[in-house]
Amino acid sequence: MKKSIALLAGVAAAALTFAPVHARASNNSASAPPPPAAASDPRVDELSQRVDALEQELQESEMRQAADHEKVDSWKPLSGWWDDTSISGRMYYDIASIENKNNGSRGKNNNGVGFDIKRFYVGIDHKFDEIFSANITTDFLYDSPTGTTNAVDATGNPATLTVSGSNATQIYIKKAYLQAKLSDAFIIRLGSADLPWIPYVEDVYGYRYVENTLIDRVKFGTSADWGVHVLGKLYDGLIAYQFSAINGGGYKKPGFIGMVNHTKRIDFEGRVSLNYQGFQLAVGGYDGALGVTGATLTNHTATRVDALGAYTGKLADHDVRLGFEYFTASNFTQVTSPTSSHGWGYGPFASIEIVPEWALFGRFDHVKPYSDAARNTFTNDYYNVGVSWSPAKIVDFALVYKHDAGYAGVFSDQNGTIGGTAFAPGNGGADNEIGLWGQFRW
Repeated sequence: MKKSIALLAGVAAAALTFAPVHARASNNSASAPPPPAAASDPRVDELSQRVDALEQELQESEMRQAADHEKVDSWKPLSGWWDDTSISGRMYYDIASIENKNNGSRGKNNNGVGFDIKRFYVGIDHKFDEIFSANITTDFLYDSPTGTTNAVDATGNPATLTVSGSNATQIYIKKAYLQAKLSDAFIIRLGSADLPWIPYVEDVYGYRYVENTLIDRVKFGTSADWGVHVLGKLYDGLIAYQFSAINGGGYKKPGFIGMVNHTKRIDFEGRVSLNYQGFQLAVGGYDGALGVTGATLTNHTATRVDALGAYTGKLADHDVRLGFEYFTASNFTQVTSPTSSHGWGYGPFASIEIVPEWALFGRFDHVKPYSDAARNTFTNDYYNVGVSWSPAKIVDFALVYKHDAGYAGVFSDQNGTIGGTAFAPGNGGADNEIGLWGQFRW
């Protein structure tokens, strides 16, 4: 537009300079009288006015554009509570073939091949300010129509109890807590939150999507519960700790529904760990009544002592995980029984990156869950071996073979009923699985 106006201005100037009325030059022009003044040409005046108008319009347009740019630059993105809110999720699944036998006979209804969603968590985190935040995490789980659990009969003798389920997918609140982070060394959580031991070992182990960790697998502990949790890290993470005062019944029994968690006492779980350049040492423990309600007679206190030694880091430029977990426990199935029982177990595990994104891994658990005379011959051995592929940070796949066996008795763990049909020598069975396990998260 500026070039057009300049051109018009040049044309007008030329017209004014070379007007149609002018004096002719002559040889004696110096002595001739001056010619009369030329009259103004209305066409030139009109052209000049148009040029002035165009220049004025251009200036006003540039001023409007500058004002619009300033206005846009002053706009701020739409803000609200969602600025400090994040949503995350994680799913464990498998496509596997299962063969379960008790004393050589088909042991469970789910023998065969199928797709299974083990867990599906959806979490919402919200930060109120630099100190206070909140979390709620749901747990989707299929509730099988029937199952078994370790129990005692009316006379206090060991028994395997058959329980009924809803044969439907259930949604649980796994975590729901308010957090106050006063510093890295002192954090308080009120509500249902991760417990000190099992989630810690899951992080070290790295293959929770393939199998629960040792104590979780044999049901001598749980991963979350309702209560007060105090945790933190000291000396730039060299030392970490967590102590929890909880109801003891697990996260599936919230205390605000029908007062089902008005228990006889408060349970306690704790852990202290050391992490130095990838080397980790941890000790922990549990003491309580496991959520037994106030009207129920308790004869024993459930106790557990935990220990872990591990290394997670580099070995010859390959990522490795090497670890060993141990526990000893008393009366985790005998709180209300007149007889007491003690158990113990250990589990080494390892994984090594063979090439980027690919790793070999394996684990072995040996557990003696009972010491009472009726069941002290029972032994549970579990192992898995596989190769994993992690094509992206949020996706993992693993081709795995798993073997879970019980000898001289029967036992219920996270894989179902394992072993034989009675507590007697030669009475046993095993659960064998092979397939593809995986997880994705965001």
